[in-house]
Order: sequence, then C-alpha cells, then structure tokens
Amino acid sequence: MVGLPDASVRESRDRVRSAIRNSGFEFPPHRITVNLAPADVRKAGASFDLPIALGILAAQGIVERREIVDCVILGELSLDGSIHSTRGALPIAAAARRDGVSGILLPAANASEAAIVAGLTVYGVSALVDAVRALNDPATPPWCPVHPAPAPVLGHDGDLSDVRGQLLARRALEIASAGGHNLLLVGPPGAGKTMLARRLPGILPPLSFDEALEVTSVHSVAGLLARGAGLVTARPFRAPHHTVSHVALAGGGAQPRPGEVSLAHHGVLFLDEMLEFGRHVLEVLRQPLEEGSVTVARAARVASFPARFVLVGATNPCPCGFATDPTRECRCTPQQLARYRSRLSGPLRDRLDLTVEVPALQPDVFAAPATGEPSEIVRARVVKARDRQRGRYGTGGVRTNAELTPSLMDQYCGTDAAGRRLLASAATRLALSARAYDRVRKVARTIADLEGADAIAADHIGEALQFRMG
Repeated sequence: MVGLPDASVRESRDRVRSAIRNSGFEFPPHRITVNLAPADVRKAGASFDLPIALGILAAQGIVERREIVDCVILGELSLDGSIHSTRGALPIAAAARRDGVSGILLPAANASEAAIVAGLTVYGVSALVDAVRALNDPATPPWCPVHPAPAPVLGHDGDLSDVRGQLLARRALEIASAGGHNLLLVGPPGAGKTMLARRLPGILPPLSFDEALEVTSVHSVAGLLARGAGLVTARPFRAPHHTVSHVALAGGGAQPRPGEVSLAHHGVLFLDEMLEFGRHVLEVLRQPLEEGSVTVARAARVASFPARFVLVGATNPCPCGFATDPTRECRCTPQQLARYRSRLSGPLRDRLDLTVEVPALQPDVFAAPATGEPSEIVRARVVKARDRQRGRYGTGGVRTNAELTPSLMDQYCGTDAAGRRLLASAATRLALSARAYDRVRKVARTIADLEGADAIAADHIGEALQFRMG
C-alpha cells in the first residue's frame, strides 16, 4: 500500500482481506499494490476500506462497472463484511456535488446525513455484497435514494420564565441574542448564572438552512452525529469543563479535528467558572472571537474550522465567591482578588461586549411564583431584530451586528449629537480602547434594533455603556 497512508489505513489490509473472504468472494493469492494518489497527501481514517475492497474485486472482474467516474465511494469494513459508518459524510457529499459528481455510495448509517445535499443521488449499503450488487446492477434496491431523517435536537433545558428576578441579566441575554454579542455574568454562587446561560439557546432565532448545513458538517467531521441523523435544526450549546485543554477548546491533533469553539458554531459556548480556566486556554479564544474561525496548523496540514458563536462566561466576583453577597462575608485579601481577576486578560476582556452583575436573590424573591416573560415572547423580539439586521446588511456575509466591519460601522452605527458627546465622554472617563469603543457602538445598534429604531440615540449609547461599565 503506497501513497503516504497512516496506521489506520495500513491496517485496512487485514480488514479488507477478511471482509472479502467472509462475504463469499475469493481473495487473490498474488501480490496486490494499492496506490493512494496523490502521493504527497497523508491518508487517514478507515473510510478507504470500502473503495479498496471494491477495487480489488473489480480487478478480479467481480465488480463489472470498472469506470465509476460519477460516484464517490467511502466506508469502513468490518471483518465479517458489514459496513460501518464514518465521519465527515456530509462535507464529503457537499464536495462531491461541487465537483460535479452525480452519486455517492456510502454506509447506510450515513445515507440520511449525505442526502441533505440537494442534487446528489445517495446510495446506502450495509455490507460488501450489497455494494458489489449495487455497482453491478444500478437498478437493485440498495441504489434507491435514501431520504434524510430528522437529526436529534442538540437541545437546551428550561424556559426563561423559570428565572426569578434578575431583570438586568434577562435584558443582557436578549441583547446578546439579538446581536450575537458576548456576555459575562458575575455573581456569587447560587445567584442563577448557569440557569440564565442555559436558557440563551431558547431565545436565539431558528437556524437557517445554510447555518444548519454548516453546523451539521462540523458535527459530522467530529463524529458526533447519531446513526441515521439528518440535518441538525437546533443551535448547539457547548459547556466544556474548566479543566479542558487548549487543544480540545480550539481544535487540533495530529489530524486536526474541530474543538469546542467550532462545535459551538452558530450556537453558544458557555464557560462556567470562567476564571478557573487556565489563562493560556482562555487566550485561544481571541482569534475565533475576532474572526469567526480558527486555523489549526500542523506539520502535515493546515485546517480551518468555522467558529462563529456567542460566548457566555460565568464567574464568581472573588475566589471565595461572596464579595458582592450582602449576607455573607468575603475573606479574600486584595492580593488574592487581584490575582484572581488577572486570569482574564485585557484583550480578552475587551471582546466581552456585555458584563452583568447577577446579585444573590433574597428568599422572598425565589420563593415567589414566576412572573417573567417566557422564552417564546423574548425570542419573537430577537427574531424581529435579526430580520432588521438581515434586511440591512443583505447577503454580504455579515449576519449580525457583532460581525460589523469598521467600514460598515461608519455606515450603519452613526448617532445623534447627544450620543456622540456621551460616547466621547465615556471613552475618556472609562479609558475605552478602540475595540471597546467599537463594541459599545455595535451593542447600541442592537438595542436600537430591538426598539425598531433606524438611528442610534443617546439612550441606546447609555444602555450599552451601562453593560460595558460592569
């Protein structure tokens, strides 16, 4: 076997030999050379098993259709000749369609996933004998198109109406959802930070088809789609533990795979106890937050994964957690407090558009019946604000206010004279960086969209500065 195969591809020799014999075919007794072109690209994964086996059978004349130029073949073989699912079926199908290929032959477990791609005929097979029969006679049942089944929902839990009090935090969630802004929740233990964050996906607008296709592709490459799953229709919510490594967060490995920032694409990345994460781990978020993608460079290859997500961080105000709790005493020293807060660097802090203090609730508040708005009502306002942004920016690649470029900000984030004076005064008194200054304008643009206003007023600037001052 030549063509720069890795260990998993080289091991296919034993799998292919056993699968052919156990499927009732004769394995040729002479030497066989399998050339995996192009020779300078490393081959990895078990998806080469099925095409290698069919190539050997074609060389013996068992597979009659030798020139299958209009069909892509992939699949992992078991020793008994059955075909297992593989990772990345959806992006492979999309690439095949872009290259003008008309059909794809792959494991039946991946057929629903690949059938998402329009204009591509998908054939699912469960065993090597089915694949041979399908290639020899295209009219046999295994060649019938497979229709996609709905994917399992990557869901969230709870409704926003479950939250007692915390009106400012609820408002921040609505603004973050409407404009795609990043959010930091600060408060003592038990104040409801995690509860608020887990209800954010419930007020985000539904995924468009293009967004759903991107989310499904990322999860397909990562091997996280369930057997027979089709298009993912719910926004992902990822909440890695604070012991996660920087490779698991950003992606990587010898053969680069998407990390948590990419698995949260078009969804929410929640970092509970954010200041307990290693500082070098948090710093890998800077490029994805700015560019909406992450590039992983390794010796063998360079891979780029999408990473456009809403970052929600939750943290205590101090190491013991009680600095802002009026009922419990904080015993942290100034040095401990400074060391704790220094774990969040200035550049990363600049990229957090909204900071909200989540105070501890009094017993009479959380014991009272829930009176807040349900997620459905808040989501309706968010959808209207997103529709305004989509109508304003068109199809130029910008979808939300958080993605605005400097040139677009000059065009769409202008304010009146009172707003300009307020923003200039705040920039001086709060020592805002250029990035923080622009992010205040973007948040103000979102607040104006939620109110249905065409222009940004001083009130919108003032509310945006309130969240920046936190």
